[in-house]
Amino acid sequence: MRKITINQSIIHQGNLILVNHKNKVNEINYSKLIEVSHLYPNILLEHEATEMLKGLMNSIDGWSDIALVSGWRSFKEQECIYNQSIAENGLEFTQKFVALPGCSEHQTGLAIDVGIIKPNIDFLCPEFPYEGIAQVFRKKATAFGFIERYLKSKETITNIGCEPWHFRYVGLPHSLIINEKDIVLEEYIEFIREYQYPEKKYWFSINGIEGKISYIEIKEDKIIDVEEDVIYTISGDNQKGILLAEWQINE
Repeated sequence: MRKITINQSIIHQGNLILVNHKNKVNEINYSKLIEVSHLYPNILLEHEATEMLKGLMNSIDGWSDIALVSGWRSFKEQECIYNQSIAENGLEFTQKFVALPGCSEHQTGLAIDVGIIKPNIDFLCPEFPYEGIAQVFRKKATAFGFIERYLKSKETITNIGCEPWHFRYVGLPHSLIINEKDIVLEEYIEFIREYQYPEKKYWFSINGIEGKISYIEIKEDKIIDVEEDVIYTISGDNQKGILLAEWQINE
């Protein structure tokens, strides 16, 4: 077994941090933000998310048809977008489609808005239909760690209107499980919380990946055991603990 030291700060770090109207984004490491493509020099994402988005776009030859519309935003930029939307679209529209400053996934560097390339792309609500190349992107996204974040059927849970254009990087294997269960990030974290480390683990086998996931509440610095010879990922939930995934790819 490997001994891994976990400190409390990790609760607010990682691919699974929950950011919504109840959970504000914490400080992020700006050094991990990088340009996704020279075609979009102002679109920045966290390093791992960037590499996986490139892989996704390359796998479907999407660069000629899909535009990257919005990536990482600073608090100030989100504040400007929110206030401008109120002025132009009204409060009801804004509350449905624009997160409050400090409560936007775009401030994590883990969220990307995409749209079909056309002469005039709506910055807030870009066109990204459930057909054609957009649907190809959507279906392949989970294999690269991305989920469609705001679903029509889950509006009462996310408190955000349906956004077919907004994708969130949560990483493997979590994206595959979330997609298979047809749930959103809020529900996924609550689901995994039932599997408290070290007694209980959620075992999964999906798309050639198998392993186990458990939840650890972090009240103080802690040492945990991780199996040898497996891939492991640790992410905070931005609330009170971490999700530990131990997994391997079957050849």
